[in-house]
Amino acid sequence: MAKSAGKAAPKKAAKKIAIKTVVKKAAPKKVAREAVKKVAEKIATKTIAKKAAPKKAIKKAAKRKPNPALLTAHRVTPALAVIVGNKPLSRPKIVQKMWEYIKKNGLQDKDNKRMINADEKLKAVFSKDQVSMFELAKIVSANIV
Repeated sequence: MAKSAGKAAPKKAAKKIAIKTVVKKAAPKKVAREAVKKVAEKIATKTIAKKAAPKKAIKKAAKRKPNPALLTAHRVTPALAVIVGNKPLSRPKIVQKMWEYIKKNGLQDKDNKRMINADEKLKAVFSKDQVSMFELAKIVSANIV
């Protein structure tokens, strides 16, 4: 029968080498050598078994669920409906459609990208000539029916 060239062969070789070195160093007499050999075998099997232990599988992070309150559809005022449409939309979708309109018409300020310059349609919604992008959520809240 031929020996399989798997993981068992290197383990046995390591075990034999560990036992021989411990026995030679520890006990010069034959009787003492046998006692030390038994102890060395136990220690070697434990250390090799510890090293060969399989690694634990890493758990994947759970996928985040969106807040259902953000996903509720809202009707918008007629002034905002000109920009985003008449269909009921969630708050994130309304902001997304506003940004599409702003980018499409080039209404972001060239020097300070945080500022949005209002055209005729947006002036009805903003009630100002220029608005900060951080005010968009506040403006959306004011224009939801």
